[in-house]
Amino acid sequence: MFPFSYRFTVNIPALEQMNQILHILFIFLPFLWALGTLPPPDALFLWAMEQVLEFGLGGSSMSTQLRLLIMFIISAGTAVTSYFIPSTVGVVLFMTGLGFLLSLNLSDMGLVFKRSVTRHRVGTNSKALPSGSEKPFTWKEYLFYIIILVLALIETSLLHHFAGFSQISKNSPQAIVGYVLMILLIILWILREIQSVCIFGIFRNPFYPKDVQTMTLFLEKQTRLVKIGVVRRILLNLVSPFAMIAFLSLDSSLQGLHSLSVSIGFTRAFRMVWQNTENALLETVIVSVVHLLVSSTDVWWNRSLDTGIRLLLVGIMRDRLIQFISKLQFAMTVLLASWTEKKRRKSTTTLCILNIVFSPFVLVFIVFSALLSSPLLPLFTLPLFLVGFPRPVQIWPGAVGTAACVCADTVYYHQMVPSLTTALQAAMATGSLGLLLPGSHYLGRFQDRLIWIMILECGYTYCCINIKGLELQETSCHTAEAQRVDEVFQSAFEQEYSRICSINEHFGNVLTPCTVLPVKLYSDARNVLSGIIDSHDNLKEFKGDLIKVLVWILVQYCSRRPNIQEVHRTENKGKASLIILPALNASPQSQSPEDTDSLNSEILGDWSDDNVFGDEPTIQKGKEGKDQLKVVSGINLPIPGSVESQGLGDHSIGTVPDNSLYKSVILGYPVVDKGKQKDVTYIPLAEFSCSHSHLLSLPEEWTSNCLPNSKMREMSSLFPEEWYRFVLRQLECFHTEENASNVLEEIAKDRVLKDFYVHAVMTCYFSLFGVDNMVPSPGHILRVYNGVLPWSLALDWLTEKPELFQLALKAFRYTLKLMIDKASLGPIEDFKELTNCLEEYETDWYIGLVSDEKWKEAILQEKPYLFSLGYDPNMGVYTGRVLTLQELLIQVGKLNAEAVRGQWANLSWELLYATNDDEERYSIQAHPLLLRNLTVQAADPPLGYPIYSSKPLHIHLY
Repeated sequence: MFPFSYRFTVNIPALEQMNQILHILFIFLPFLWALGTLPPPDALFLWAMEQVLEFGLGGSSMSTQLRLLIMFIISAGTAVTSYFIPSTVGVVLFMTGLGFLLSLNLSDMGLVFKRSVTRHRVGTNSKALPSGSEKPFTWKEYLFYIIILVLALIETSLLHHFAGFSQISKNSPQAIVGYVLMILLIILWILREIQSVCIFGIFRNPFYPKDVQTMTLFLEKQTRLVKIGVVRRILLNLVSPFAMIAFLSLDSSLQGLHSLSVSIGFTRAFRMVWQNTENALLETVIVSVVHLLVSSTDVWWNRSLDTGIRLLLVGIMRDRLIQFISKLQFAMTVLLASWTEKKRRKSTTTLCILNIVFSPFVLVFIVFSALLSSPLLPLFTLPLFLVGFPRPVQIWPGAVGTAACVCADTVYYHQMVPSLTTALQAAMATGSLGLLLPGSHYLGRFQDRLIWIMILECGYTYCCINIKGLELQETSCHTAEAQRVDEVFQSAFEQEYSRICSINEHFGNVLTPCTVLPVKLYSDARNVLSGIIDSHDNLKEFKGDLIKVLVWILVQYCSRRPNIQEVHRTENKGKASLIILPALNASPQSQSPEDTDSLNSEILGDWSDDNVFGDEPTIQKGKEGKDQLKVVSGINLPIPGSVESQGLGDHSIGTVPDNSLYKSVILGYPVVDKGKQKDVTYIPLAEFSCSHSHLLSLPEEWTSNCLPNSKMREMSSLFPEEWYRFVLRQLECFHTEENASNVLEEIAKDRVLKDFYVHAVMTCYFSLFGVDNMVPSPGHILRVYNGVLPWSLALDWLTEKPELFQLALKAFRYTLKLMIDKASLGPIEDFKELTNCLEEYETDWYIGLVSDEKWKEAILQEKPYLFSLGYDPNMGVYTGRVLTLQELLIQVGKLNAEAVRGQWANLSWELLYATNDDEERYSIQAHPLLLRNLTVQAADPPLGYPIYSSKPLHIHLY
């Protein structure tokens, strides 16, 4: 018992020293937390897993936290398992096979395989299930991976078993492979650099196409670069991995029983060969060169370290050196930005001088930040630097792509993402975007759109990215930085240079131009319609064209009804149907004096306040004409808005079958009061002269009467009969008939059907223009285009029929577009040209409002053209907005990753620690060098406000 208590009573110097250090550290913990240097537990845990996975196990940061945890456990288990394998050949094969498999996108491959099996079980005729990846794997890709795995295992086993092991020398097999790797590194570096517009971000690439402005010109000039990209892809994905496997398999460290360091080092090395081939190639070449330069076995590098641990240390040093250079460049940019900003020069001059005087301490902060792989935090984006707390590559907590400030403009980014992903696939595969590393950021620009691209995860022949879209409604800060982005891209892609190798004019900016990508998206054009929409002649023609368009819209609607073919098969009996026809052609002798009055007197007399807002309209007696031949019996007259029905009594001559069509036709007629059954409403009956006319008949509820006979007769003279017949003859709904042309000719001659269309078309026409039948004003056009109709007697009748209302509104909008096209392109020559024009509107255009839900649907369906009418109150002009779907060039540049991490770290510190939520604070003001405002926008909500954020997108790089 005494020895056990003695251990805890005797003073131990090491424990005492640790106790003192911890006491001092605990005092500073609140201060470190206030400065944002003390990490939260979740961020520290994820950061530690990422660092161990990437530098200790050869993996990559993952796109989700769950994937990171699973991959960390599997990778750690692989390293531990390799330690217990007794056979040297077995452990080499195990490391090679697992290194290759873990570098693949296994989750998506497994998901696609599982869904394929599910589809096979359900049946081959079932619809394909949605794939988790944007481009599902095919059997060729699975076969490719299997072949690569088999070849890698064969190469590793043969070289390890038959090749002799010896210390590396200038003539050893491993040294010869090292020379090959050096040549490959130089070739790949050259092939990658000439794919981008800038070399090192400083010099303009003389091989890159000059004056890139049009799509066709760029594709023609890029042909040679595409061929070079194919060669680079083969060298990177096939030649380099097998050459590095040969280098590792020939290493003498694998000859005898391996230690824990050998298991960890070579597990990482065999994984890095596939996971990050370019970095692995650089590390292997550095180790090979050091071997050749320092051949003495007495040196610590050669005596105490095996090749796997050397590669691990070189990988850490490479990453930290790149981070140090990026952080140093970011610090210099912040200093330069503070000095060049005229408004803040007086207040920041002192800080700039202090940074110069205490530059050694600033370098210490930068080095310490690089060693911890934590962001360099400029307080309030001023040249006052701190070390931010270590955090994972994704920076923000939460799943990627689950938060965005969705608005009406989000749909434009949503539409372009699939095409952008395809273009990024080609650019990344050829090396146009430089070295692909998790945590890299890119900025794309097209018109008013800004696309933020972040790499989340990299592996063998795949890359996972997140795409964000920034707001389109530009503020002053947004506009200032967007203009600088345009200047950077224009100087790189559109400016002609006299010298072969020119210097990048915007070197030092956090944005470095890379390449242009052909993407299928909408270009936005806004035109002033002055002289068109306010022209008296155009507006006069507008009224006549509207009737024609209404006829075409209604005929097309009736001919395309889904039940027309079923009706055609079941109703082809050669028997005419009895139709209740509204009395449009009553003889003049039967008219009462009130019928011949003007519209205002009759409407305002019949539709007084008492009548309009009462339960039932009053009935004018004595209006039954002598030519009303038949009376319908057994037909109930329902009161609109009630459930009661009124019978007509037994005043009919003969019997007519009870049909719902009769009810809908007489719906607009006055309703008989209770107790007054003797006041019978007489409705004429008519028969279609063609047995097929009912196939093109209007819906029952559209044939009710709501206008006085006098007004209907007055407007029916405007109906274009020739155009009506022409439209009917052009129909293709009777293509199964042998004599389709004769059938259409008979339908065109059917006067009853024509009267139906006259009634519906002219009622819609009257509803769109209201009581005033004068030439419409531009304001009237805009209001009706927006769906605000003037008051008229037929307004309620039309609005109670939503489908007909939408058709009438569509006809009005088509007519407006027709008026603009006629004013811009010339008049319409004949009916055939007008039909072609309307068919083009129907198939290739969406004409409506930007705020409509159908506008978004049309964009997602990729309608070729969209049109909207608007009004600019500031300029007092009417505008037309046209979206055109076409393949255009998006300019893409690479951002300084440390600048983004540093500004995001400051944003987090300023809002969460300093609680400075001032909307006009200095750290979000525009600056052309730092792009502060755009960087803040791209942060995840609630600190940032991108209007679109995609889920992790997996891109195949082959």
